Amino acid sequence: MRRPATAMPAPWWLHTARVKLYAVFSSRLRLGAPGVPMSVSYRLPLLLALVVSAAVVGLWVWAGRPVAMPPSPLAAGEKLQCVSYAPFREGQSPLDPDLVIPESQIDDDLAQLAKITDCVRTYSVEKGLDKVAPMARKHGLTMLQGVWLGNDRAKNKVEVDQAVALAKAYPDVIKALVVGNEVMLRGELSATDISAILKDVKARVAPVQVTYADVWEFWSRARALANDVDFITIHILPYWEDLPVAADKAGRHVDEIRQHMAQEFPGKDILIGETGWPSAGRMREGALPSPADQALVMHDLMRLAKEKGYRVNVIEAFDQPWKRANEGTVGGHWGLIDSGTRAPKFIWGQGVSNHPNWQAHAVAGVVAVFASFAAGLWGARRRGAAVPTKDWLGIAVIAFAGGATLGAAVSALPLESLGVAGWMRNVGFVLLALLSVLVIPAVIGAGVRLPALAVALHPARRRTAPGLQVAAGVIFALAVLAIGEVGFELVFNSRYKDFPYFPLTPVALAVAVLALLRRPAGEARSLAEGFAFWWLLFAGLYIPVNETLQNWQALWFGAISLVGALALWRVRSAARVG
Repeated sequence: MRRPATAMPAPWWLHTARVKLYAVFSSRLRLGAPGVPMSVSYRLPLLLALVVSAAVVGLWVWAGRPVAMPPSPLAAGEKLQCVSYAPFREGQSPLDPDLVIPESQIDDDLAQLAKITDCVRTYSVEKGLDKVAPMARKHGLTMLQGVWLGNDRAKNKVEVDQAVALAKAYPDVIKALVVGNEVMLRGELSATDISAILKDVKARVAPVQVTYADVWEFWSRARALANDVDFITIHILPYWEDLPVAADKAGRHVDEIRQHMAQEFPGKDILIGETGWPSAGRMREGALPSPADQALVMHDLMRLAKEKGYRVNVIEAFDQPWKRANEGTVGGHWGLIDSGTRAPKFIWGQGVSNHPNWQAHAVAGVVAVFASFAAGLWGARRRGAAVPTKDWLGIAVIAFAGGATLGAAVSALPLESLGVAGWMRNVGFVLLALLSVLVIPAVIGAGVRLPALAVALHPARRRTAPGLQVAAGVIFALAVLAIGEVGFELVFNSRYKDFPYFPLTPVALAVAVLALLRRPAGEARSLAEGFAFWWLLFAGLYIPVNETLQNWQALWFGAISLVGALALWRVRSAARVG
């Protein structure tokens, strides 16, 4: 009877190699093996990185989805009644005394505008704008020729004389002179002064019509001016109202004001000389500037104009970057056409995304997530003990905050940065956010505590403290400085200031997570930490209340301030009195 075959024993060298390979592999994955020392676990951080990455991608898929629009209010081939036109592009400003816009630039602009409107409204005749009328004739456009008035009476005379000459030279193009724009709003001339100028112009340009343009409330305060104009030109800007109106109520608001003015000036023709909505900038109460809200408001306004037979001029044709200097980010983004790409911001009747670059944001977010966990693993290799699960969960929170915001923070830079100082500030915020999602996870992985501000502020302490603790202290100090500086602006001068919530979210969360995971390193209490704590606490509560709870941007920044205050409170609670 044959004996069953038995396997030949493996050579000793193959057995040894198998044991060594298994030991290396299992130690890497924290599997463990008899007689093999344990090392850093990759299982949990890898699993968390995948989960957080999926959450970041899902967030951006949701945020980037197109917002549905109503059916187009314009029939096929139908154009807008009239659009405000200013020719100034990036780097150009009417405040530049030496600037003259080239005719070729005006020609290019009007060739594009002729595709979407039959009429343009201008605001002045200087800076080369006296060439708009001949270019408008070339492209088959009519005009509401603007005449800029201010407190310089000599300059006013030059403007009036040039506009009168243009009206006489191009009566087929210039259908009306808009003599003065929001002069009473700016407080530069009285109603009596404006009346005298209107009477003079009206006598010189007949039969060309004459009007004056101002915010609707100022017409109510100077009703006698109606006797000096052929029609009333009112501005209704729901976003800029003293009580801001949200986008979904903007059309109804414009309709109510238009009807109110018709009752105040019975029998008088009325032009809504400016109405529209910005595509970027800070919220005012419930009024959110965004691409989708701009498109929604425009759909409502054009539908309303057709249904009610209103005369409407939209502000404005092209974005005007120069306005950011006076009105913040929002001032430069009222255009229907992007100032950089010269492309329309939306197509009538089609959905509009508030984050058209969401795919890039999602990719950047996934990279940030894995970079955060890689930094945590780097720190964990320097730790003398296993990394607790709570630490990896803390890193996951930081990774998600960075992954969800860094891409959008970079995209916001060209929108919200004005001048060298503005670019330096905002780029600094983004760099601080990037450092936060890299350095703080490494600090957590290494088991280092959040230090007091003294570690960053005192040279002697920086020289003696461990490197990772110094890095954490520097980020902590910069986070307090950044959040505190923005809070100062928003408390004392908030009207045109943005809420930089994208870059400062990961910054605040990173230092707060580090402070909460383990008791911060004890130090003597300092005046800096006490002052910063109370300031961030005050800003975090005051700003949302001041902006109203309808303003989710203010609520978001208020939360950032409170999270920063929480980190400071943890440091203070661990500090020694003395």
